[in-house]
Amino acid sequence: MPAGTTDRILPTAPAEGQRRAAVLASPLVWLALALVALVLFMPATEPLFRALFPELARPVYTRASFLALAVSHIGLVAASSLAAVVAGLAAGLFVTRRAGREFLPIVQAIAAIGQTFPPVAVLAISVPLIGYGAAPTLVALTLYGVLPILGNTIAGLETVSPAAREAARGMGFPPLRRLLEVELPLAAPVIMAGIRTSVIINIGTATVGSTVGALSLGSPIIEGLSGNNTAYVVQGAVVVGLLAIVTDLLFERLERRLTPGRR
Repeated sequence: MPAGTTDRILPTAPAEGQRRAAVLASPLVWLALALVALVLFMPATEPLFRALFPELARPVYTRASFLALAVSHIGLVAASSLAAVVAGLAAGLFVTRRAGREFLPIVQAIAAIGQTFPPVAVLAISVPLIGYGAAPTLVALTLYGVLPILGNTIAGLETVSPAAREAARGMGFPPLRRLLEVELPLAAPVIMAGIRTSVIINIGTATVGSTVGALSLGSPIIEGLSGNNTAYVVQGAVVVGLLAIVTDLLFERLERRLTPGRR
């Protein structure tokens, strides 16, 4: 071994141990493990739920596996959130540019009023038009998910310092380059907070889609409520809650990377 190699390797050992300890101490790790365990091994909890609810003949939801429910639920949220991000960012960028500035008050008013409409109302309108299943759920989630993203995109871009814009203009940046290299990076933490809110809302709201035939983690909740089976409701609610918390913690880490001084 060359001279000095040991001196370079040994100091990294404590740092490696601290890194592993930090990972093990993170709530995200343990909550994610709990989520995966419940999704994969929910049938193994039957003795627990049978003890808690002895009056129930079937204390564990078995109509579909929780893995299939979780995959379908995450797919609904991911697809609707992607559509909401594209629509929210596009609308927010348009109304904060000179060409669309006159539409800004109207868009802000629509976004504020839209928050008062419950997703169930959107589902009720969508079902007669496009039928039952995942389609009306995707429509409701997308429309409801656009609002926080749109609001935060506008807020983030509007709070970019005029001095930063002028500095970029003075350096000869064309409008597109100013947007991509100055405005969006400065507004990114605020925009990401809106995306975070939208996704977390949609994780909870997607459960309502089971009322119109969409396969989601709301299926055991809806069946439990209709069949007076509290165990089903608890199982669905716990998995949805863990999924929302884990996702929120992941977004928190991402926001920390995007915000200077918070890494």
